[in-house]
Amino acid sequence: MNSETVVTVICGVAIVVGVAGTVIPVLPGSILIGLSLLAWALWGGAGTTGWVVFGIGLVFVLAGMAAGAVLTGRKLKQHSIPGRSVLAGLVLGVAGMFVLPVVGLFVGFAAGLLLSELWRTRAVRKALASSWAALKATGLGIIAEFGLACLAASTWLIGLWVAAAT
Repeated sequence: MNSETVVTVICGVAIVVGVAGTVIPVLPGSILIGLSLLAWALWGGAGTTGWVVFGIGLVFVLAGMAAGAVLTGRKLKQHSIPGRSVLAGLVLGVAGMFVLPVVGLFVGFAAGLLLSELWRTRAVRKALASSWAALKATGLGIIAEFGLACLAASTWLIGLWVAAAT
């Protein structure tokens, strides 16, 4: 097994972890995909194909990160949800990972968001409505980033196929 094959396998695994990381916030996401594409272009032995794949994949990665941030941010701003509530959700989400493996992150995030919004609004219905809006906004951002991360991963797979054929 030569070094280019090792780099290709490592990059493939890192890209899979990166795609999963767009949905599971504990794992590195889009940035890992971009770095993996760069590593493959540099050391994967694909030549020009590697750089074309890096360029196209990086466009998808950056678009996914931007879309996730913009879609989520716009919805949070529309519903006047402060960053403090999202931060509380993240803190309880991380704590939830250790209490309830697999689903604890999501349950903890929702609970933290709801508690923070309940503290802020002092009304259960308002807190439920704003928390639900924040969860939908976060989900929309995750879906957008995940879809574009999958396109970046697909670009790499196509590039891998082209590089192997030439």
